[in-house]
Amino acid sequence: MSGLLLLLTLGLLGFVALLSWWTAHRLRRPPRRTVAYAIARGVPANPGEMPEPIGYEDTTIALRGDNGRTFEAPVWLIEGDDPEGPILIATPGWGDSRIGLLPKLRTLTPVCSRIIAWDPPGLGEGAGRCALGAHEPGLLLELARRVRTDTDPRRGIALYGWSMGAGISIAAAASATTEDRIDAVIAESPYRRPWTPAHSVLRQAGYPYRVNAPIAFAALGWRLGMGARWGAFDRAPLARRLRCPLLVIHGSDDDVCPVSDARDIDRAASRSMLVIVDGAGHNNLWTDERFKPQSASAVRDFLLALRAPTGPSPAPAANTHG
Repeated sequence: MSGLLLLLTLGLLGFVALLSWWTAHRLRRPPRRTVAYAIARGVPANPGEMPEPIGYEDTTIALRGDNGRTFEAPVWLIEGDDPEGPILIATPGWGDSRIGLLPKLRTLTPVCSRIIAWDPPGLGEGAGRCALGAHEPGLLLELARRVRTDTDPRRGIALYGWSMGAGISIAAAASATTEDRIDAVIAESPYRRPWTPAHSVLRQAGYPYRVNAPIAFAALGWRLGMGARWGAFDRAPLARRLRCPLLVIHGSDDDVCPVSDARDIDRAASRSMLVIVDGAGHNNLWTDERFKPQSASAVRDFLLALRAPTGPSPAPAANTHG
């Protein structure tokens, strides 16, 4: 009997180890939303394929991250319509890519002087593996510095990210210096801790997560230099360090990232405006015509406040709720 129990125990431990490895492997290799993805679904793959095409340049920019490695970032350079508007850098979420910017583009171009859309490692056309928001903020900040060098240094820079990209944008701006001139952050559907969306997605797909996910995140935290508990990741304390205005947009019915995370991030920031879109979920703030007008209005008004030849206008009132 003891031999059978030992065998069963070893089998269970082996299963948990294999399941945890699969979870970590899956997290670092999200689905790729590439040109092939767009062709298969009959949707635009770039700004030039939109119903009303927008001119752009498809290029790569070499970025050196905080781990010392060089990453060739796939980038769209899109000219905006307002020469006095901010430069906006768009960062996608896990499993998304630059393609996710396209539904927002008609709102953004009239109020921006330039739009930079990039694919971080492991997303879209970006080579490598996703770091779940651990190393990407350093790359984003390096991209912002490159943009600052290559354009009018007076022009304000706004960081706009959704889901994982929202947290990356907050973390990048939180670590920016005064010389970096990050003048605003837009965080769409953000979350505080790295395992929040992972638990939701695994649960909704019918996969186990209660045992394997904590093991996977502890191993990934050690691997990515964040520590087993990912203590430095929490986006709410990082929002507290922001020196620029923050706009947080979140759907009230988001079943991937709870709206309470958006409220926590909003409360932590000293100059923040929270817009909760009633009835919206995690991915339909711009694709559902019921919710797009409110999302577009909030983003447009926020960016218009940055329109000035020499820098941003006064920030929104602290913790204004909508």
